[in-house]
Amino acid sequence: MDLFTGLANNEPLWAAITAYIVASFLKVLVKFVKTRKIRPSLFISTGGMPSSHSAFIASAAASVGFTEGFDSSIFALAAVISIVVMYDAQGVRRASGRQAEAINRIIANFDNLHSVLEKELKEILGHTPFEVFAGAGLGILIAWIFNR
Repeated sequence: MDLFTGLANNEPLWAAITAYIVASFLKVLVKFVKTRKIRPSLFISTGGMPSSHSAFIASAAASVGFTEGFDSSIFALAAVISIVVMYDAQGVRRASGRQAEAINRIIANFDNLHSVLEKELKEILGHTPFEVFAGAGLGILIAWIFNR
């Protein structure tokens, strides 16, 4: 089997990519419903509902489980990596976003500090636990659809 045939037939890869695209589209849609403003930049940004990172990694892990077996070593590895990615999305990256928000407020209150940063720090970096859970659920659903 050549490289391109192998990639074309790799269900976990395509399930993960599809989950990422669907979750990213849903982020734009959810934001539109809330604000009535279309923000296409959300399609490729971090943060938002649902978590596209969680959808991506959960779909890959679930699809590996469906194709290789949930008792396989490769599924165990995929599951552990999924947990780390999702924990990071709602933990470390969310805390970084809150810190950026606080720094931006401090700088906004001191006119002479505006020159410290060339632009504001990005505040929406991570996810709430619900956003991560929703992304993971979406990813697992897409993996199941791909592997039926």
